[in-house]
Amino acid sequence: MNPDQLIEALGLEPLEPEGGWWSQSHIDEHGSTIHYLLRKGECSLLHQLPGPEVYFYQAGDPLDLLVLHPDGRTQRVVIGPDLDSGEAFQFKVPAGCWQGSTSTGAWTLVGTAMAPAFRIEDYRAGVRTELTRSYPDVTARICELTDA
Repeated sequence: MNPDQLIEALGLEPLEPEGGWWSQSHIDEHGSTIHYLLRKGECSLLHQLPGPEVYFYQAGDPLDLLVLHPDGRTQRVVIGPDLDSGEAFQFKVPAGCWQGSTSTGAWTLVGTAMAPAFRIEDYRAGVRTELTRSYPDVTARICELTDA
């Protein structure tokens, strides 16, 4: 399937203000799961959530994920199918970290799981000037993953 067919088949909708395409496939009092798709040129803007989020590779090209830890560490993780080249099938972003991503190719489909469940009101958008001040070693990537 191509990304437009996946958007249709999975009932994906634009995810505002983060970017990309999503649908919530499960939610209850314990947690939630989503399908999330990025096409070339789209990104998941840097954002922070109060709980951990686990990413699962599903299809397409690998996902290039930037994680900014509260202690100042930065981490770049490629979530994809090629374990021999260092990609990961799944990865957990700890609670309170900043996270943002892009597809490494034409498109990427991942799933994510959160417990407690994702709530849009918990989403906190990253501010470029604050993040580049705190994480100067990845300024260029932060600029790619923020609006301003």
